[in-house]
Amino acid sequence: MMLPARTLTALAALAALSACTKNGDLVIDQGVGVTSVLSLCPAVGIPDYTGDVTTFRDPADTTTASLDVSAAITDLRSTCNDVAEQVYSEATFTVNARRADTAGARTVQLPYFVTVLRGGSAVISKRIGTVTLTFADGQERASATAKGGSFVNRADAALPDDIREKITKRRRAGDEEAALDPLADPEVKAAIARTRFEMLVGFQLTEEQLKYNATR
Repeated sequence: MMLPARTLTALAALAALSACTKNGDLVIDQGVGVTSVLSLCPAVGIPDYTGDVTTFRDPADTTTASLDVSAAITDLRSTCNDVAEQVYSEATFTVNARRADTAGARTVQLPYFVTVLRGGSAVISKRIGTVTLTFADGQERASATAKGGSFVNRADAALPDDIREKITKRRRAGDEEAALDPLADPEVKAAIARTRFEMLVGFQLTEEQLKYNATR
């Protein structure tokens, strides 16, 4: 079961000025100002409990005395190119690590994943990468950068014309329809869900590591 993500960008983000939108964004204006923006670019975030990892000298002993290496993903950033038929998004991030035993030089490799979800649950793609951390002799901390990218079919991320018409239909203040939120329409909500993509980044954890993160 995929855990909920703390997304860095929202699919429907509140906006005050249409100038803030990018190519391919859908601006919703109900006659009283812009209310939200629907983007072709996927939201990017880290699923709960996958943003850090801890390893132990003895896997059966998860006490502080057995602690080996701990690491966390920070500074997650994303870029998106939505002008082509394949919308490309790339995430970059930093991994900061700390080791308990500082004797000798050491290299540690940690696997991470980049997964694309559609509609909050359907896995479209998943790729595994590895970030390499190098500790010098006597050094307690190390950092490294990594990245991952994904493609989304533009047609899959775009709303059908009839749904776009429902959302963008001009509503004047005082009209009966002006009091209705088009995004609350079940048909509109379902269409938006189908075009909602998320690119999730996190450490590729074992069941034991995931359980440790969730219960500590």
